[in-house]
Formats: sequence, C-alpha cells, structure tokens
Amino acid sequence: MNLTKVLSFVFFLIAMALGYLLWKGVDDVVEEEKRIALLEAATIEKLEMLRDAQLAYQASNGKYASTWDSLKMFIEDGTIWMVQRTETTKLLDYGAEEITVQFDTLGSRGVMDSLFNERKFPDFNIDLMPVVPGSGGKQFEFFAAKVEKTGGYLVNVFEIRDPSPINPERRANSNEKALRVGSRTDASTEGNWK
Repeated sequence: MNLTKVLSFVFFLIAMALGYLLWKGVDDVVEEEKRIALLEAATIEKLEMLRDAQLAYQASNGKYASTWDSLKMFIEDGTIWMVQRTETTKLLDYGAEEITVQFDTLGSRGVMDSLFNERKFPDFNIDLMPVVPGSGGKQFEFFAAKVEKTGGYLVNVFEIRDPSPINPERRANSNEKALRVGSRTDASTEGNWK
C-alpha cells in the first residue's frame, strides 16, 4: 500500500469519527429537549389538578389550603355541592330590565369522584400528586394566605410552585421562572406556562 491510500483510509476513519460525534452531540441535545418537554407537560398537568383542588377547597372552606395534608384530606373526604343558577329577566315599563337570580342546591358529590375520577384520570394516585415529576421525590411548594389589597380589603391567594425545575432556562435567577400556578401577591389562579 502506498502512502496516499494509507492517509486516505486514516482521514476517512477520522471523518467518520467526527461525523458520529457531531451526530451524537445533536441527538443528545434533541433527546434532552424532548425529556424536558415531557416532564414539564406532566408537571403542568399536576399543577392544573392541584389548582382545581384548591379552587374546590376555597369554595367549600372560604380559604385556600396552605399544606398538602389539608388539601389531601379535602380531596379524600370533602364534598362539592352542585348548585343550579337560574336567571329570570323581566322587562319593566320604562325599558329597564329586572334580573332575578335563584340558586338551587341539587346535591353533593365527593371531591375525588367529581374532580379526579377514573374516567378523567385512570392512573390517579393521591399520594404522588404533590410530587414533582422527574424530581426524585421532591414536593411542590405550597403557599396560601390573605393579602391586603389597596382599599384595605383582604384577598385569599395561593401559589403552588416547582422547587427545582429541570429546564435550565427556568432555573435562572434562583428559579424565578419555575413552573407555578397562582400568585403570592394577586388573586390569580393562572399558571405561568401560558
């Protein structure tokens, strides 16, 4: 074999190795992004479930649950009242309308049956509900309080937050952009993923 063939073979092997390393580097980044997207989707689903439970708790108790244990007890043993609202509009002689609103209680259902039933969540496990997906067992941070707003009136607020985001962009500035639902300062029940 002459030197040209040897060098061609060596360069071919080097090119193959560099091509593989380039492909592997891009593939690893893509796979990591897919993993982060799946875990964030699971986290958002849990935050939405916890928000629904908090709203039901607030409707029944007049405040939000400040701990997972109180929310869990409510989910397991609490009831949600089914209320029908009926509006009647009457046209008055001088063109104005008079609206009469009636509320009728139709019955009640258990929180577990109405919010977390088998049909909606077939793999629901209440013990794993406060655990952040992919975190190795870390639980969401719970916060609930009454905040005084301008004018001196008190507003119930809650926030449920991922304590250690998997996404590096969400970890910036001490987890400033961590997935959360609710707010510590406003009467909001929206999530920050929208």
